[in-house]
Amino acid sequence: MGTILSAARVVTPARVLAPGWVHLEGDRVVAVGEGQPPCGARDALDLGDATLVPGFVDMHVHGGGGASFDAGTADAGAVVAAAHLAHGSTSMVASLVTDTHERMVCAVRELSLLVRDGLLAGVHLEGPWLSPDRSGAHQPGSLVEPRPAAVESLLAAGDPSTGSGRRGAVRMVTLAPELPGGVDAVRQLAASGVVAAIGHTDATYDVARAALDAGATVGTHLFNAMRPLHHREPGPVGALLESAAADVELIADGVHLHPAVLRTAFAAKPGRCVLVTDAMAAAGAEDGDYRLGPMAIEVRGGVARLADTGPGLGAIAGSTLTMDAAVRFAVREAGLPLVDVVHAASTAPARVLGLHDVGALEAGRRADLVVLDEDLEVSRVMRAGAWIG
Repeated sequence: MGTILSAARVVTPARVLAPGWVHLEGDRVVAVGEGQPPCGARDALDLGDATLVPGFVDMHVHGGGGASFDAGTADAGAVVAAAHLAHGSTSMVASLVTDTHERMVCAVRELSLLVRDGLLAGVHLEGPWLSPDRSGAHQPGSLVEPRPAAVESLLAAGDPSTGSGRRGAVRMVTLAPELPGGVDAVRQLAASGVVAAIGHTDATYDVARAALDAGATVGTHLFNAMRPLHHREPGPVGALLESAAADVELIADGVHLHPAVLRTAFAAKPGRCVLVTDAMAAAGAEDGDYRLGPMAIEVRGGVARLADTGPGLGAIAGSTLTMDAAVRFAVREAGLPLVDVVHAASTAPARVLGLHDVGALEAGRRADLVVLDEDLEVSRVMRAGAWIG
């Protein structure tokens, strides 16, 4: 009969079951219900006054635990994955910042092996096809226009067994559609089965709409590193908020977005908001000096910024966020409903990435679970039916 976990609250995509239970067989969820658990299970575990949520899915993360995916090595990737797994992220995509084409190809090839082994859910290319006017923490000198051959080369690097990017390790690409060839690159990505995301962009509303019409479906860290919303020129923010088919990333750390902005986005995009960490190496580690790709980063007070930028503060350079902290911020500081926040941290990103096996407490899905205490702190994490740690 497997194992039954019961808790004061079980969060499903539709509602919070209070109390609720989850029935597991091996690495699968076989049933979820409300009230007292059924009798007959071989093993039963009462989690008491806890909240049971699906494992988090982080579709935009660069590093953690002192390591970075940009290193392009299995060892570094394992450190990052372990650091975020401890905070409830049971699935994650390795995000790469802008670098030379050759270095990005090498990193994609190496990380694709971790995707093949199941440690990672895919690779996200954040660059090199970004706007120099909205570069953020990306090396301006390495930003280039998207050329079809270069796009295909990076996609193909994610599937060395076949030499084709179609359904390979690269699951998402962020680009600025206003660049020459940008909208055509969106079409190329969509035709290859890759999620095309609008980000680090100075696009006008019309250009952003053209990119959405061409197949873009995501706004990368909405509001950040993009032309701001203006009442006479809505820009990419207006286009993304207006589009019924587009999902938007949100960094809920209190640094990138004000709580009121989070509430506004959730109200405008019900079911289409995706919490991401955009974490760099200092997530789950200490303040100090780090690197994000080729860029030097200073982390002070948990805030990551570009180093050596002259007088004043450097640009925000990713975050030190973990997904459990994002959930707590969205619930406590922004006052958003727990069911909506968990949807944005698990179900929505899994849907965006085409990960139909994870992201929800539903029969047939992989048994990826996070146990949260009364303060929404992580107590235990299960991945594929096995408790971590």
